[in-house]
Amino acid sequence: MVDLHTFSIAARDRETGAFGVAVATARPNVGSLVPWVSARGAIATQARVNTELGRQGLALLAQGVPVDVALSALLRKDGDREIRQVHGLDAERAFCHTGTGCVPWCGHEQGDGFTIAGNMLAGPDVVGAMARTFRANGERRDLSERLLLALEAGQAAGGDKRGKQSAALLVAAIREPRMYHNLRVDDHADPVAELRRIWAVVVAHTGQIEAEYGREAGRLFGRVKY
Repeated sequence: MVDLHTFSIAARDRETGAFGVAVATARPNVGSLVPWVSARGAIATQARVNTELGRQGLALLAQGVPVDVALSALLRKDGDREIRQVHGLDAERAFCHTGTGCVPWCGHEQGDGFTIAGNMLAGPDVVGAMARTFRANGERRDLSERLLLALEAGQAAGGDKRGKQSAALLVAAIREPRMYHNLRVDDHADPVAELRRIWAVVVAHTGQIEAEYGREAGRLFGRVKY
């Protein structure tokens, strides 16, 4: 088990049906642990991380179990649930859990098409800024950029009060997959800013591929792992 005092957002694009998670923390390699996405939903597991909440949660979503039912059932069997933080959503429902033993400031917010949670944060405005920013940026933007904008807002509001080290972005987009839907910064002095830089590089590269080989080639190259 690993303690990740973290801030993250899970969201769904209402128009395309894509699901995604963006996350940042003051520990390395956050992308290998926190974000879990599929064509059925998105889950983030943090604080005292239990990756089985993500792995088994997605398996239950694939069987048609609603996200709140799936994650509630998994937490009931978890003896360390009070030091867990987990949140996520599917096409119709959402779920947020912040255990009573999570390190303050800790909390979560659920909105239309998104969930946000964080622990050991600079304060409640980290989550609030992320929610406001996600709501303010309409679905004309790709879900990956909306998630990144929310993550940047959380970092600007103080983020993880220990500092910065890693960040990640993971999106499952069945209709329009893109290479910039799976990006990680595992160790950097300013990981959210570096994630933005890499995202912009890959967006530009995707445009070059489509210009040279056509939009269908972009879809083929965009079939990223998640």
